[in-house]
Amino acid sequence: MTEPRVEIESLHFSVGILGISAGALLLLVNGYSHTQTGPFIPSTALGILLLIVAALLAYAGVRRSLNHAPLFVSVFLTISALWCGSGLVHILAGQGVVVGQAGLRDALVPGLVAFTLALLIIGVVGVMQREVVLSVISFAVCLACAHEIAGLYDRSFGQGATAANYLLVCLLGAYFGTGRMLKYITKSKLQLPGTGLVKKDKLTASQAQDKNDIVITGLVMNLLSASVFACSLLGVVSTLFRGQVPWLWTAGVYQIGVCILSYRCLDTLSATFYGFTSVLKFAEGYTLLLTVWSPTEPYFPVPFPAVFSILFFVLALFITQKSLADGLYLLFYVAYCIAIAAQPQGFFQGGTQGVQAAIFIVSAIMVLVSLHNMASPWRIPTGEGLVKALVSRTSALNLREQDKDLHAPYLGYSKYADAEVLGHACSVLAAFAITATVGPSGPLDIVILPWAVVAGGALQLLSGSVAFARGKTLESTAFILYGIMWVVWGLTRYGGLYGATRGFNVAVGIICFMLFNCFVMVGTLFLSKAWFAYALTFELILISFLLDAVNALPFGYDIGVTIIFGLVSFYCFLANLFNSSFQSPQLPVGEPFIKLSGYGGGSGKCPHVPARKATSVQKIADILKNGGTCGIPTDTVYVLVAACNRPDAVEKAYKAKVHAQDRPMSLWISSIKQLEPARHLINPLLWDFMEAAWPSSISMVILRGKWLESFGLKDSAKYIGTPQSIAIRNPNCTVTTHLIDLVGPIAVTSANPTGEADTTHHNQVYAKLGDKVDGVLCDGPSPENIASTVVDCTKIESGNIGFFRVGIFPKSQVLQIFERVQRKHKGGGVDNTAFVTDIAEETTTPETAVRSKGELSSVKEEVELQEEGQDK
Repeated sequence: MTEPRVEIESLHFSVGILGISAGALLLLVNGYSHTQTGPFIPSTALGILLLIVAALLAYAGVRRSLNHAPLFVSVFLTISALWCGSGLVHILAGQGVVVGQAGLRDALVPGLVAFTLALLIIGVVGVMQREVVLSVISFAVCLACAHEIAGLYDRSFGQGATAANYLLVCLLGAYFGTGRMLKYITKSKLQLPGTGLVKKDKLTASQAQDKNDIVITGLVMNLLSASVFACSLLGVVSTLFRGQVPWLWTAGVYQIGVCILSYRCLDTLSATFYGFTSVLKFAEGYTLLLTVWSPTEPYFPVPFPAVFSILFFVLALFITQKSLADGLYLLFYVAYCIAIAAQPQGFFQGGTQGVQAAIFIVSAIMVLVSLHNMASPWRIPTGEGLVKALVSRTSALNLREQDKDLHAPYLGYSKYADAEVLGHACSVLAAFAITATVGPSGPLDIVILPWAVVAGGALQLLSGSVAFARGKTLESTAFILYGIMWVVWGLTRYGGLYGATRGFNVAVGIICFMLFNCFVMVGTLFLSKAWFAYALTFELILISFLLDAVNALPFGYDIGVTIIFGLVSFYCFLANLFNSSFQSPQLPVGEPFIKLSGYGGGSGKCPHVPARKATSVQKIADILKNGGTCGIPTDTVYVLVAACNRPDAVEKAYKAKVHAQDRPMSLWISSIKQLEPARHLINPLLWDFMEAAWPSSISMVILRGKWLESFGLKDSAKYIGTPQSIAIRNPNCTVTTHLIDLVGPIAVTSANPTGEADTTHHNQVYAKLGDKVDGVLCDGPSPENIASTVVDCTKIESGNIGFFRVGIFPKSQVLQIFERVQRKHKGGGVDNTAFVTDIAEETTTPETAVRSKGELSSVKEEVELQEEGQDK
């Protein structure tokens, strides 16, 4: 039975709808005012305005891409790409690059054809899912594109029909977007009729695991680029020329965005695929631009497309674990690369364009199937899980579980999957691209520049940025350094900037890169043998660049070392891809030449289990019950804990820190009910204050008493707090409190050596404490790095509380809670009538009712030391 439909709210939806309405208004004004003498809005101005609206729609689509709204994301990003590409074409027309009606037709039609089909498919799926607003917008913009195509071929058709469709979009978008905005601004007090949003029926469990909605946009971009060459093959346009470059480069830019967001969705395989296809889009556009400077069609060297076809084939094999349809789809790109390698003029020849026509058809089918499967609870069979089922029957291969824990970085925090597969693949592409020989006609006549600059440069910079976000400093340094080198060398050597000039001025820059890479090589000694070989062979390439700069390059040396580097990069690509897909066996990457203690050994020496699993929490509880110490997450930072009923474990945790005697431990409970056995020993006002304030990030410093003996600490009680006081807390963290429910009250200290920064990620626990920890409960990054609020309750019997530290919990709220409890007591609502103080004589005399200033100062100093030993 499906879940009931409930309303959802999204400011991004309102912004996106109003953005579409604004773009439609712009186009309908331009359409209705269009005359035989020319457009009402100048082409350049129209193009710039369309680019602004396209950026707004892209923002709205990207912000919603992680919330599993496939139709919303597909509509907004598709229309954004449409207006981005057409805006660029209009700018070219306004600047005289695209000349005449025929030129404008040849430039616009390929893109309009692709988006007409894409929006038609999205509209059909929208109707099937009863998304009225999105489906009407899709159909209206689809019809507008179709009418615009007709108007470009027959001027007597006019632009009125196009404008009429945009008028519908404008009115619908303005009404719906305004209604949603009013509801958002007025906090649901005012809403126009018919502008409510509903959440669709809950998807099945298998569908819920596949939430990378952004891949639909990637498929649409493949449809767009294929349309350019398919239209040329079928005679829809008269020629391929630079006016079509905006469509190709728009597809490339959006696919780089798809690549990044796929990493954000932890979908490494899709990210790698769309990274590959973006390279092709930029190369296709660059090739069309070359026709401006070169009278002859450019030549495509064989090595690069041949190697690219191998990479696509390997990726196709691994992507079949997602679905068989995805693997078959990638085989069309294998055929495309083979066609480029087989024909010297590549994109300009019929065989290559024929494969693109096939890609156009298959991409349209994939858009329909993928979007339907994402948006609907009923799936079209795509062979999903078929390969996994076959592999699971063999004992030789053991598939790795594909969950978020697979992509957890060892140190630090990241929301992105690992990008090393793409980084190494780009090194392969760039390396084999520069093996081509530049002929006497110059480097521009040979298509090398986009392979080196886009694949080796831009995408390696992207991989380095993702690695940096994952806390992988060395890997990010290597990818970024190599990416910069490929960009500089590609533009210099294959962009026509180098020429026949040789000299020391070029050599100086290369020497700097060589020195930087030496530091990278030293770092890889601590990483793995494969990474060391990768850095070493790149150093050999840099040497070949240096020898070429000083005109002393031995014959064949540069090609030899480049092929070696390409092969090493290919092995790293294959190893990362294979090891991320299979638990066993693993392709060896080699142990590091030099090992550092602590770092990198945690997961193999003590259990690292995910906190989201109940079985994992039980496993950590068993370790604590058996006298172990564990690192666990809290509502602030990670802490080291031991069960109070295991005195030996408390002592072990206490001595795990340097200068432990200066950092007393604190006591944590999961509920005030755990203090029930000692309730008669606790002041009634303090008891009610605890009950009202917890669970929260409030630590209460209270006087020591006989109540502490009820927790089984025995001799280890001396490690908890100070001789006069103790800090006690009930954390506001579900995982932590559940663990304490299983174990009982716990003794807590910070999970870092004395004097070091707090531990903010589970992968830092073992790295900092080593063998002193017996298990780690992994819950990713710490939610807060702000200290807890420490309240002085040592004088609460006199009706006063103080503050040793004001942290994440505001002082005003603590005082409000305490005042409410005080009013309750003054009104006679005291529950703890059985309270018996063990210092009755002190509390009944006026002389001892208030502690001396000197004693209070001593307590405060002790508490500060104690709080430094617990979480911040």
